[in-house]
Amino acid sequence: MIEFHATIPLLRIFDIAKARAFYLDYLGFTLDWEHRFEPTLPLYMQVSRGAVTLHLTEHHGDCCPGAAVFIQTTGVEALHAELIARGYAFLRPGIEQAPWGARLLKLTDPFGNRLLFNEPDPE
Repeated sequence: MIEFHATIPLLRIFDIAKARAFYLDYLGFTLDWEHRFEPTLPLYMQVSRGAVTLHLTEHHGDCCPGAAVFIQTTGVEALHAELIARGYAFLRPGIEQAPWGARLLKLTDPFGNRLLFNEPDPE
């Protein structure tokens, strides 16, 4: 029997300090683990929050910058308030009404990757 268990997007990063500031400090993700083949080689790390897991990679061959990750969300208003309260200098996101009836919070990380937090219409 075939079973699929999880989808884990890989997102390209170029600056570890900026990645940590965005994903850990601003978005409130937890650092699960980090890996380097040697101390001077690129970093590969996993971050998570709730059911969302992301792999952030400095390895140029893993993926291209500019990806989009669509994240089904409950509590988009609370997430928005949390992010605004943190005062991240590089983003001031808003919530928009999507054409498909959902409420959508769009964020772009420092590397051009987009995170789309989608709260479906409750109907």
